[in-house]
Amino acid sequence: MGLDTSHECWHGAYSAFTRWRHQLARVAGYQIAKLEDQLIETVLFDWGHIVNKNYYGEWDAVPSDPLIILIAHSDCEGVIHPQHAALLADRLEELLPLLDGDGGGHIGNYREKTEQFIKGLRAAVALGEDVEFH
Repeated sequence: MGLDTSHECWHGAYSAFTRWRHQLARVAGYQIAKLEDQLIETVLFDWGHIVNKNYYGEWDAVPSDPLIILIAHSDCEGVIHPQHAALLADRLEELLPLLDGDGGGHIGNYREKTEQFIKGLRAAVALGEDVEFH
């Protein structure tokens, strides 16, 4: 069991999706830490401004860093709307030169996995469709 998305962005384990997002966050300059009240590590940013609907892809205002759209997103449901997908794809492309190495398991090469996600985001944008998480 794991995360599947539309437009072939991602198919794989939830744990791999978390590891991949953490790697993206690291190369983008965010820190990752295990907090006292958490079972797993988390990306450190101002989570206080994230509301419940944001986890499912609903944003009243785009975060200053579009990567937060992906970092804060639920790993099992929700959508990324085309207008957010375009911004996220652009941001991920900025990070590509910083990605290297093998994430193992359902990730493989970090850069290739990110290129696949970008390709799916761009396909959804071209069709005017949401990227669906299920």
